[in-house]
Amino acid sequence: MKNYEKKELYNTEATTAIAENYRKIITGIGEDVTREGLEKTPERAAKAMQFLTHGYDLDPLEILKSALFTEDHSQMIVVKNIEVYSMCEHHMLPFFGKAHVAYIPNGKIVGLSKIPRIVDAYARRMQVQERLTDQIKDCIEEALQPLGVAVVIEAQHMCMQMRGIEKQNSFTTTSSFTGAFEKNKTRKEFISLISSKLS
Repeated sequence: MKNYEKKELYNTEATTAIAENYRKIITGIGEDVTREGLEKTPERAAKAMQFLTHGYDLDPLEILKSALFTEDHSQMIVVKNIEVYSMCEHHMLPFFGKAHVAYIPNGKIVGLSKIPRIVDAYARRMQVQERLTDQIKDCIEEALQPLGVAVVIEAQHMCMQMRGIEKQNSFTTTSSFTGAFEKNKTRKEFISLISSKLS
């Protein structure tokens, strides 16, 4: 392809400052930051870190409020298998998995694409899985004031798999429920729906 130029927009000052810190880290672990393979790594890593944490620049509540619709539907709405990529704030290593989100409307629904967007807005920050689960729930609760909200996240943590206890096949599951989902019957229906595979 002729004249192709990939344009990426990053904060120049932040990129310079973060890159300088990465140079110190690379040097600190005993590597030569001037060798060919590492020469541009500090800048690449600085840009990657800005992308991985761009959720700080997003307002999840406004994302939801931008697509609210009045609707009489009063049955459970489930969006499952939403990809989650986040950064553990304790070790700055990734954790990733799936989020399953449901709510029961109370006169208002939200555009379906907005739920994955708010998951991403909160995930793309320094996080712990427990807080991430609650933040998604609380945001939907505040924006929609539904009859109930349910959030379950299943994730693998590189801080457990690459270091520390080194348990490669471990998953962490967190959940948060409000309103109607605190009732056993409704919660069981939600768990059944996110566990099933549609043919």
